[in-house]
Amino acid sequence: MYTAAVITVSDKCADGRRADAGGPLVSQMLRDAGFDVVYTSVTPDEKERIALELTKCADELDAALAVTTGGTGFSPRDVTPEATLAVCERMAPGIPEAMRAAGMKSTNRAMLARQQAGIRGRTLIINLPGSLGAIRENLDAALPALEHGLEMLREPLRDH
Repeated sequence: MYTAAVITVSDKCADGRRADAGGPLVSQMLRDAGFDVVYTSVTPDEKERIALELTKCADELDAALAVTTGGTGFSPRDVTPEATLAVCERMAPGIPEAMRAAGMKSTNRAMLARQQAGIRGRTLIINLPGSLGAIRENLDAALPALEHGLEMLREPLRDH
């Protein structure tokens, strides 16, 4: 069982104007897939705040997986991908490619998704869109391969 952290990125959820539905959905899907969700948070669409949350998940909590939901669109406030790029040491482009490909089966608007995936330390960070349907679709596309990726990422360090 791997640990996971879920970060909802939304101005409206952060200031209480809207209840967070995306974060709880991601958390439930991860628990159903066997993850231990050890941390959840809601943060506004601010690059520095998102980067701080991602850094906390990787550096302080040592979560195997950190998943964001929201902030991946074209709105000027959608900066989750930029925050992810700022904190990751290595990128994992195949994950968002697979998620967009899965989304394209439902809507051509999936090509507009800007989510990223990358690695900070021994934490895999994945961005998901904010809509509930897109969360389900994207996470369903990514989850089957994550166990193998996390197994490699979290294996004990050894000399080569």
